[in-house]
Amino acid sequence: MTIEDRELEDGDYIKVDYTSRDVPIPHDFLMVDPPDARPITAKRIDWLETDLPEFVNHYAILLDHVLSPSECDTLLQMAEDSVKDRGRSGTRRWGPALVNIGGGFETLDKEYRNSDRIVWDNQTIMDRLWMRCIKAKGLQDELAVVVDPPSERRRRQGIQENSRWVFERLNQRGRFLRYTHGQFFRPHCDGAYSEIEKDTGKILMTHYTLHLYLNDSFAKMEGASNEPSPTDLVGGATSFLSHDHERLVKVNPKSGRVLIFQHKGLYHCGDDVAQGVKYTMRTDIMYRLCRGSET
Repeated sequence: MTIEDRELEDGDYIKVDYTSRDVPIPHDFLMVDPPDARPITAKRIDWLETDLPEFVNHYAILLDHVLSPSECDTLLQMAEDSVKDRGRSGTRRWGPALVNIGGGFETLDKEYRNSDRIVWDNQTIMDRLWMRCIKAKGLQDELAVVVDPPSERRRRQGIQENSRWVFERLNQRGRFLRYTHGQFFRPHCDGAYSEIEKDTGKILMTHYTLHLYLNDSFAKMEGASNEPSPTDLVGGATSFLSHDHERLVKVNPKSGRVLIFQHKGLYHCGDDVAQGVKYTMRTDIMYRLCRGSET
């Protein structure tokens, strides 16, 4: 059974097959700055200046204006165009966001994750997105290499050496997410994805999440009396949390903003959307395992 066959209910699980339509990508998309582009800015999150100082050794960075508002709109439209017709009417493009349970199966769990999703695999888009991101000074060097200490299991096997992983590319898989009123993603840490490339034998693994926000949330100006319009997005921040949920650091959606953070140890959630619609895209940064003297 595929996701198109019927409406899923909580607890249902299915074998997923994320295939997409071919979508023409304009040759200049993300290659040439559009009229509404602004200079990219970067700000590393300094956890010691937040309510979560225990994350001091955890990496997270905010990049603003990576995409312009018009580019966000174009990217979202292309993602919607990539979807094969769903449902008998052939008009339903967004499906429920499912939870991976392994072996190619996913399940619906709306108490944990409640949103809609489009999955679109496109390496060209991801390569162009990364080229935009590394316009931020120093980012490419900061994320070039990951040194991973051996796991407890590897230590028991007598392996004491650190693993060295070198940047390879962004994961081609873009998960486009749509959150409407009352939808959310409950607290979790992102898991790593790994694969062995058939053609090259490269061992690849993700170590960082890349989150691209595709529209703005309402921002109340300090000391001002401005109120959201009926169509404004209210809520939906990405919140990093202490494990007792008592302390947090919020990252509010902003069109074209990219949030990059390490998978390991950064407990976070997608806050409830109180009003409007939130659009985002999530992917990962993939690294290649270096063997011996490889670089």
